[in-house]
Amino acid sequence: MSTLRNIPEEGVAPSTRGSIDKSVVEAPTRAGSPSVSRVDVDYFDPAGVKNLERTVSQMSERKSNAEHRQSIDSDVTLNPGDGPFDLEKTLKFVVKKLQEADVARRELGVAFQNLKVVGLGSSASFQPTLGSTLNPLVMLENIQTLRHPPLRTILDDITGVVRPGEMLLVLGRPGSGCSTLLKTLANQTDEYKSVSGTRSYDSLTPRQIHDHYRGDVQYCPEDDVHFPTLTVEQTLQFAARLRAPQTRIEGQSRDEYVASMVEILCTIFGLRHARHTPVGDNAIRGVSGGEKKRVSIAEALATRMRIGAWDNSTRGLDASTALEFGRALRIMTDIAHATTIVSIYQASETLYSLFDKVCVLSEGKMVYFGPADQARDYFLSLGYIPQAERQTTPDFLVSVTDFAGRIVRPGLTPEEDKMRPRTSEELAAHFRQSALMEKNLADIAEYNAECGAGNKERLEVYKESARAEHAKGARRASPYTSSIFMQARAVMLRRVQIIMGAKAPTLINILTFVIQGTIVGSIFVNSPESTSAFFGRGGVMFFAILFCALSSMAEIPALFAQRPIVLRQSKAALYHPFIDSVSLTLVDVPITLLSVTVFAILLYFIVGLQQTASQFFVFYLFVFMISTTMRAFFRAIAASFATPAPAQSVAGIMLLCLVLYTGYTIPKPSMIGALRWITYINPMRYSFEAIVANEFHTLKGSCASLVPQGPGYENVSLANQACATVGSVPGQDFVDGNTFIALSYGYSYSNEWKNFGIVLAFGIGFIALLLAFTEFNTSTSFATSVVLFKRRSKKGAALAQGALDPEKAVGNGQDAHVEEAVARNQAEVHEALAAAPPMTDIFSWQNLSYVVPAKDGERKLLDNVSGYVVPGKLTALMGESGAGKTTLLNALAERTTSGVVTGDIFVNGHPLPRDFRSQTGYVQQMDTHVPTDTVCEALLFSAMLRQPDSVPVEEKVAYVETCLKMCGLEEMADASVGSLGVEHRKRTTIGVELAAKPRLLLFLDEPTSGLDSQSAWAIMLFLKELAANGQAILCTIHQPSAELFQMFDRLLLLRKGGQVVYFGDIGKDSTTLIRHFESNGSRHCDPSENPAEFMLDVIGAGATAKSEQDWRAIWHDCPESIKAREELEKIHTEGRARGAVQATFKNKYATPWIQQATLLLRRDARFRWRDPTYLVAKLALNIVGGLFIGFTFFKAKNTQQGTQNQLFAIFMSTILSAPLSNQLQVPFLDMRNIYEIREGPTKFYSWSALVTAAFLAELPWNIIGSAVYFFCWYWTVGFDNSRAGYTFLMLVVMFPLYYTSFAQAVAAMAPNVELAAVFFATLFSFVLNFDGVVQPFRALGWWKWMYHLSPYTYLIEGLLGQAVGQHEITCSPIELVTMNPPAGLTCSQYLENYISFAGGYLANPDATSACQFCSTATTDQFLESSFNIYYSHRWRDLGLLFVYILVNIVGIYVLTYLFRIRTTSIFTVFFKKRKTSSA
Repeated sequence: MSTLRNIPEEGVAPSTRGSIDKSVVEAPTRAGSPSVSRVDVDYFDPAGVKNLERTVSQMSERKSNAEHRQSIDSDVTLNPGDGPFDLEKTLKFVVKKLQEADVARRELGVAFQNLKVVGLGSSASFQPTLGSTLNPLVMLENIQTLRHPPLRTILDDITGVVRPGEMLLVLGRPGSGCSTLLKTLANQTDEYKSVSGTRSYDSLTPRQIHDHYRGDVQYCPEDDVHFPTLTVEQTLQFAARLRAPQTRIEGQSRDEYVASMVEILCTIFGLRHARHTPVGDNAIRGVSGGEKKRVSIAEALATRMRIGAWDNSTRGLDASTALEFGRALRIMTDIAHATTIVSIYQASETLYSLFDKVCVLSEGKMVYFGPADQARDYFLSLGYIPQAERQTTPDFLVSVTDFAGRIVRPGLTPEEDKMRPRTSEELAAHFRQSALMEKNLADIAEYNAECGAGNKERLEVYKESARAEHAKGARRASPYTSSIFMQARAVMLRRVQIIMGAKAPTLINILTFVIQGTIVGSIFVNSPESTSAFFGRGGVMFFAILFCALSSMAEIPALFAQRPIVLRQSKAALYHPFIDSVSLTLVDVPITLLSVTVFAILLYFIVGLQQTASQFFVFYLFVFMISTTMRAFFRAIAASFATPAPAQSVAGIMLLCLVLYTGYTIPKPSMIGALRWITYINPMRYSFEAIVANEFHTLKGSCASLVPQGPGYENVSLANQACATVGSVPGQDFVDGNTFIALSYGYSYSNEWKNFGIVLAFGIGFIALLLAFTEFNTSTSFATSVVLFKRRSKKGAALAQGALDPEKAVGNGQDAHVEEAVARNQAEVHEALAAAPPMTDIFSWQNLSYVVPAKDGERKLLDNVSGYVVPGKLTALMGESGAGKTTLLNALAERTTSGVVTGDIFVNGHPLPRDFRSQTGYVQQMDTHVPTDTVCEALLFSAMLRQPDSVPVEEKVAYVETCLKMCGLEEMADASVGSLGVEHRKRTTIGVELAAKPRLLLFLDEPTSGLDSQSAWAIMLFLKELAANGQAILCTIHQPSAELFQMFDRLLLLRKGGQVVYFGDIGKDSTTLIRHFESNGSRHCDPSENPAEFMLDVIGAGATAKSEQDWRAIWHDCPESIKAREELEKIHTEGRARGAVQATFKNKYATPWIQQATLLLRRDARFRWRDPTYLVAKLALNIVGGLFIGFTFFKAKNTQQGTQNQLFAIFMSTILSAPLSNQLQVPFLDMRNIYEIREGPTKFYSWSALVTAAFLAELPWNIIGSAVYFFCWYWTVGFDNSRAGYTFLMLVVMFPLYYTSFAQAVAAMAPNVELAAVFFATLFSFVLNFDGVVQPFRALGWWKWMYHLSPYTYLIEGLLGQAVGQHEITCSPIELVTMNPPAGLTCSQYLENYISFAGGYLANPDATSACQFCSTATTDQFLESSFNIYYSHRWRDLGLLFVYILVNIVGIYVLTYLFRIRTTSIFTVFFKKRKTSSA
């Protein structure tokens, strides 16, 4: 294969200084620039780089012999035999060859001065509710806000420069503007109101960069967003292929370039072992977090970007993985001579040392910009000192910007203290006056002189280099280097790879078509060529059209899921956004073809439609065409919106319109004129007309009911009979299909190919709209952090008006008394902590092991772990990823759900009390709460349910106030939990556990994960204060900084396999811990080194660390271990002398079931009331549906068709339960998730109380929605006033009871919303197909048993029988059957006997010819004969529906227990019982 000759042309700067040991590639540094740590290129994969070097040597040697037959320059050694191989020299050789090939290199820096960014929105507002949404005054406020949105300055007066080859670190508290600065420097400013100041990319303007070179400047968000089913290799190949330059080294093809680029990137970034592994996401297993970060960097390098902005990309990573990320960026910057800008929250000292410059932001102000190695001294000179001796430099820099976190240097004179800058404005002003700012400005001036607008030569070189990269067929001024054809080919290949990477969705889709085709085909199996099957044949073809449309709508969520990836890659100038839609459409064709082929064959031939090849292929063609057209239609709707919620709503309403006006539920002649126009813009109508006309064109249906016939008419000739079907001709025993569809539907076979052309035009039009929306509507929803407060909250009003800062709620940075406010707040916290009851019991565990089943047998996660937690001490539980930290925590807290735990767990040396879980608090890593609850409500809910019922409510409320003070949450008491920042949300999680008054222990799992350094410090300070006041705390923590680690008193350290390598005191400055490792043969711990990183590195826990010593064996035999075991035995002996801890609760839960259900019902009701989007969507769907269906069947006449229209008005009303049910499943599953993740394991309440509350809280809103629907629909259709009472009872009370209970019962057995929707759709379509509407009861054949089983049978019979029954029918002229009586008889004399037993009436009884006979005189006769609906069954139907409701309600409880609560198999229990009985 091709080798390193194919590295990007910017490989290494010619000015690279000297030789670097071990293949270090160093960016050029200017005189006077700080010393920066560099990274070996072989850091991640030494063996791989060696192999790569060897391959390069062989390639270079071959090329040298072939072209020159002489040795290359003496300063480059490429042959391994000539001496040690040096990758740096190889890269220089590549650069030389590129220069010889006249391949121009280019690089790009960025300079910015007086940068100011203004955004939309305020930082605090009020929690919306349904009441506020419908309040006219609030509506006026919202309109005013839309007209004049509040503005806030995000960045102000930012000045600096980042040169090629430099790395800039951006630091600041959350909300300080770090992300905004990165986006602005990456030229992605669409979401902001205004950007002022100057930005220059060398001599290029931001507009020029966007229009012509935007692939050179990229922003990389903190989340690694990739297609999860693509492999690492496919992801990198795609980026490399689309950004491959046209001008390459001589003789190198584009494919060779791509292959070698991927090989180099996978080798340098240690991804060779994972190149065929899917990238993965939360749902699909893929590469690890650290590897995914390296994939993002490798992808960016494959695009050959010149400026990269990386936003908080280490979030959620442990320290070693974060360091890997930084080192990979350093390698990328050095090799590509790129410009790199990074924001990081918790950066270690080692990671910090990789950067050339640092920018510190505070509330949007720049308080430092300059060399990274001078920043610490600058802030020390301001009068501030680190919080701890080993505090990292980045943590110290950020702490100075935090009022509550910074420490003033002791010994300042009053004058010095007065001069000390305090607020953000003062810090920024001080820096502007400093010598460092002068150097910064001089650096900018020097850079502008070298590279600015005046340097025309450099600009031309840059433009020429960019033009040379464009492929043939690509516009030279385009930012895209590949042609449209090349983009389409690459994106189509990727689409195929995505599908092949996850075949299940495609196979399930095809399987759905097979199942639906089989079931529906079997309902209409072998349909006779008789007039009795005319209605059913129409139903088959309507279903074929409807199902294709419904299946297309399911794509909307997937399109929104991939949009961030498409937008990111289009901003990276990989391809036009519309190309993705083109590929989606083209690749989808064969899949749709396969699905429709199977579906059409099954449906067509099982039903027995017209058996000619031409008619089948016309049917097949139109079904395929409408499937493709509707897919493009729904994709175009999705592409036109920024978020999925409105897109789904609009798509649902549009689907309702299209289905109603297809022409089946209400034929075109029956439509009211005001809405008939919808049929002309409905592609489904043209397809339906085409396949109906295609079917009936050759159909001559034998008459199923000749009039008259029966007793007394045995000898009547056909000349005196007629068929009782629309379109019949006197004297014929058949009805011509063409006449039937012309009179019933207004259709004609002559329109067949005209309809094809119209559907084709619709398809092309929708695809064109899809491409246009995709290309130009590139907006996505921008999430802004707004803290929402409960209305009528004084604190909320003050914050909304900008009087307070929502992050700290103690000042806005300009308050002169901010520090006094902080001190006062801290004093209140100390007072509250002192008032909390201390713990006295000691929790311990001995020889704890945990084994779980695995593929190859069993896997041991914990191995003989012993330890204890002392009240008043903060105990850390640490280890590398996979060491079993969280596993041990779960085992100790009795939260394991599988496997076998052995060993002993004690409290005071005695077995655990029965209510142990209730006497402990467990703070999970994920902050799982009801997002609309306020902080106070969340804590009060915990206190009310978890403190004993004997405690008075007033005392519980008072203790919640104490907890709010303890957690520093008083100012946020009325804020909704879902809108809080990360720190306050973590404090709320801790507060919820403290509100339960845990007597024994507080467990915490990763309380600092994902926090910035100052928030992590604040949380740990709070935990330290809790411990100091007698709380027993056991806390897992993932590789903390040195100052955080020093907060802990004791440590339990695990290595992989759950094995203990240390348990004991940490000691002052970690001396005890360090002494243990150093005395047992470890390396020396440097005084500046983080002890947490040191010990993990020593035991072999780092990404590249290995340990030759068996630290478990060392620990087992060392004196500290023996002393710990003796201490444990002593604790047990003393504890047993004191007596066992008694259970606080006699029952399983602290409060009675009825109180649990009451509090849960109150919370669920509050949750819905504060989610106006949910309730408004529910009400809007009922209102729009009621009005639309009502006016579609407006004032239905008392004809046969009018009666059928009333039937479909009721049938379509029941279909509305499908979207309503899908909607209500979401809050049900949301609340169940909160129970399963946090509240259930902590024994808040019973699962049955949860289910009861969920059902009762949902029901009133569905009843209200149905009532609104009823009033919009009932009288519009034209039903009788006298029948309204029963219809109201059935439709407004019983129907919501049914679909609410049915939807929740289905959701009870589903693990997530997506599967719940699939299960519901399958079951709903099953019960709906057999209710006797689409296929009447008499024609159901084998499926009649399902007719009796379907609840919709009784719902529709009850509604229709009551609303329409016992009315007279007056046939319309086309419904009258015309026949001639025998000579000498009047019509009345001829048909009197027939009417007496068959029913019907004559329109002209005295006529002697052309008798006008109506086959049905009453609605009862029509409904009974055609649909098996009886007016007399209405109360029976209500009773049976009530039985179904009871079954559904029972089903909610039973299915919840079987699928979510039960931990043992039913079959296991059965077999155990059987074995017992046989014994």
